[in-house]
Amino acid sequence: PLRRQRQMCIRDRKRLRQNQVRRAQNRSIKRALRTQCRKVRDAIRDGDLERAETEFRRAAKGLDRAGAKNVIHRNAAARVKSRLSAKIRAVKQGS
Repeated sequence: PLRRQRQMCIRDRKRLRQNQVRRAQNRSIKRALRTQCRKVRDAIRDGDLERAETEFRRAAKGLDRAGAKNVIHRNAAARVKSRLSAKIRAVKQGS
């Protein structure tokens, strides 16, 4: 059976506007997080520990904030932080 789609009412239009704004904000936050994590990995690859640690602090702050706002799951934020810090520790112990 075919279902007729109901007409959009005022609350539907508002919900659509809210979703579009939130999607744009979430995408922006996620993109900034990916960029920040890439900066940490680049610093590790270049062997610049001091820069890696400062970039990691920025990344950790952003990840925690995104996890708190449910942009990403808080366990996913913790996992990324753990992996980045493990890479920094490995470079520290190797040098």
